[in-house]
Amino acid sequence: MQRSIMCDISSVSSNKKDIINANTYLGIELGSTRIKGALINGQYQVIAEGSYKWENKLENGLWTYDLSDAWHGIQSVFSQISNQINKDYQLRLNNIGGIGISAMMHGYLAFDNRNKLLVPFRTWRNTNTHDAHRILSSELNLNIPERWSIAHLYQCALDKEEHVHNVAFFTTLSGYIHW
Repeated sequence: MQRSIMCDISSVSSNKKDIINANTYLGIELGSTRIKGALINGQYQVIAEGSYKWENKLENGLWTYDLSDAWHGIQSVFSQISNQINKDYQLRLNNIGGIGISAMMHGYLAFDNRNKLLVPFRTWRNTNTHDAHRILSSELNLNIPERWSIAHLYQCALDKEEHVHNVAFFTTLSGYIHW
C-alpha cells in the first residue's frame, strides 16, 4: 500500500534539507496484520512510507508469529522508505533524527539464560490463560487480563510446561524488538 507523496518545489527543497540534516523521524509499528513505517520531516509531514503484510498463525492450538518475519518485515519497510527517498529526492537515507517503534505489548516470549527462545511467541490472541487470569486477579485483587504476559507465564506454570524451569526472562514483542 505504498503511496507516492506529491510535493511542490519548496517542499521538495525543504524535505531534502531535512533528510540531509537528519531532521527526520521514523516510526515503525508492528501491528496484528501489517508492519507499517512512516518517515516524517521537521514539520511532521509524511515524506515516505512502507508496509509489510504479516499474519499470525495457529500452531499447536496457539496463535503465533515467526519472529524472523518481524525482522524481515522491519527490513522491508525500511527498504521501501529508503527507496522512496531515493526516488523522490535523489538522496540516500543515511541518517535519521529519531526512531520510534511500537509493537504488541501483550503476549509471551520466554528466553533462557543464553537468550534462546524457549517456546514460539504466544500472541495476545491466545485465550488459554483463563485459569491464570482468574487466580492472579483474585490473589492480587487486581484484574489481570488473559493477554498479559504474566498470565501467560503463570498458565505455563499451572500447565507444568517443560520450558518454565528454564525461563531466565520473558517479554512482549515490543520488549523483544527494542532489546
